Amino acid sequence: MRAVIAVCSNKGGVGKTTVATNLAIYLRALYEDLPVLLLGLDDQSIIDRMFRLRPRAPGEPNLKHAFAERSLERVIQLGQYGVQFVPTPPDVELLKARVEDPEILRRMLDRLDFPGVAIVDTKGDLESLTRSALQAADLAILPVSDWASLEEAAKVLELLERTPLGDGRGRILLSLVDRRTRIDDGGRDLYDRLVAAIDERGWHRFHTYLSRSPRVEALNSATANPGSILHHARGTQVHAQYRALAEEVMAAIDPDGTLAAASPAQAAAPEAEKSGAPFGSLKRALLRGLGR
Repeated sequence: MRAVIAVCSNKGGVGKTTVATNLAIYLRALYEDLPVLLLGLDDQSIIDRMFRLRPRAPGEPNLKHAFAERSLERVIQLGQYGVQFVPTPPDVELLKARVEDPEILRRMLDRLDFPGVAIVDTKGDLESLTRSALQAADLAILPVSDWASLEEAAKVLELLERTPLGDGRGRILLSLVDRRTRIDDGGRDLYDRLVAAIDERGWHRFHTYLSRSPRVEALNSATANPGSILHHARGTQVHAQYRALAEEVMAAIDPDGTLAAASPAQAAAPEAEKSGAPFGSLKRALLRGLGR
């Protein structure tokens, strides 16, 4: 494994899963030969509904089996948009019992012969599964949409300081921002106030922020299978923001620019062809979404 990104917040409603899923798609589109793997540590089915190419088979292995076997090799599937994913278990409570060792996920990812980027969408808490993701992460993205989620982000940053790699890996992402409402006598909006608070604390943050978008909310809720911002929200502000975010993320995890350049051609191309989604077609669709 070349790089691991954890998207983490223990406050709901900040757009955590939307960030994880769409960041995977944008990275896959911008860096065409970079393998991208997506794991969800929650028991929601959003990742499966968004990326699955074939119906779930009886007895199909999922993340629960990966933790039992201490290996991800058997559970990875090629999904929509060329993103590889691990099927989500119906219940993560049993997983927590298997994560007494916070290093387990890091070791599983280290053993995986996967030369790209893994994005881990964490559960909305700071319990064992989330802590294992933070232990494994080279970069932790902490979505913040209001003052309460900013205070909760402080707890995640404290956890990161206790990990072997230390602090400096957590970065705040302002998400679901609405800049139309002024909240103080100085004419500042919530975004301005949050930025000031983050900078006063000396925390790292992304320069890119993500606007609240009715189009994106519709993509997530209007159909059984959530749609990608890359392909279904072109022309919106949030489409451009996600592209900028993907570029910032890549600069953070790959400052010398060698990760994407060194990535081999997508090894899963033959599987994509067998699944009825030829790799060339996937590639062309991704590039169309970027407006190329």
